[in-house]
Amino acid sequence: MFKKILVAIDSLETSNNILAAALFMAKANNAELMLLHVLSPDEEGYPNINIQVSNNSLAVTHQDTITKYLKQREKFEKQSLELLRSHLVQAIAMGIKAEMTQNFGDPKWNICDLARTWGADLIVMGRRANYDIKDAIHGSVSNYVLHNSHCAVLTLQHQD
Repeated sequence: MFKKILVAIDSLETSNNILAAALFMAKANNAELMLLHVLSPDEEGYPNINIQVSNNSLAVTHQDTITKYLKQREKFEKQSLELLRSHLVQAIAMGIKAEMTQNFGDPKWNICDLARTWGADLIVMGRRANYDIKDAIHGSVSNYVLHNSHCAVLTLQHQD
């Protein structure tokens, strides 16, 4: 039934449950997997640059602050890439044809765009139980993908 499954990996803590479901679906359907992680400043754990405020105006950050931020971002990017690689190795070890990509930007647009261009017929992704003010303003990633993807979407509740 499903031949190409896009797996949206959103964080270190929740990726194992999402991957397990995707591996099961891929094995059962003899499907290919595309593992995707989207680096986004909105992602939990993504480093923030500390901008100092003084006299009610934004102060120009110092070079060392920028350098520190860039090192933290590079470390986060490498950790995410290592996670993707470990998931890729796991899929290949099970005999599943798989590939991976890590992009930067808005996760909801990246997921829908890659699903369309890669020709996915299923997206497997997580969803959070809590709905915060940011989601109310911008909309959640899973809700956007559910309503804008060209293919079927399986959302899995994150385990606390």
